[in-house]
Amino acid sequence: MGDIIRYEHHGVEVSVDEDLKGKHRELCLCWRPCAKFHPKDRPNSCPRANLLYAYDVAFGMVTPVVECSEFEPVENARED
Repeated sequence: MGDIIRYEHHGVEVSVDEDLKGKHRELCLCWRPCAKFHPKDRPNSCPRANLLYAYDVAFGMVTPVVECSEFEPVENARED
């Protein structure tokens, strides 16, 4: 594991393991990609992902999804 560092994320100073910083998309099932996940079109994106994103912004956290009962894989997903 890396050192714990501080940086600004969503306008809030947060702590992060330096080795994990910026790895959210690599670790998150939504970005695999899921057919329901459209981060640039939040009103039409997955309600679970939207709720989790709102929570993350409100509390200055990053919570990658590693399990989801609603995941729908797509082979040729659009890039968002």
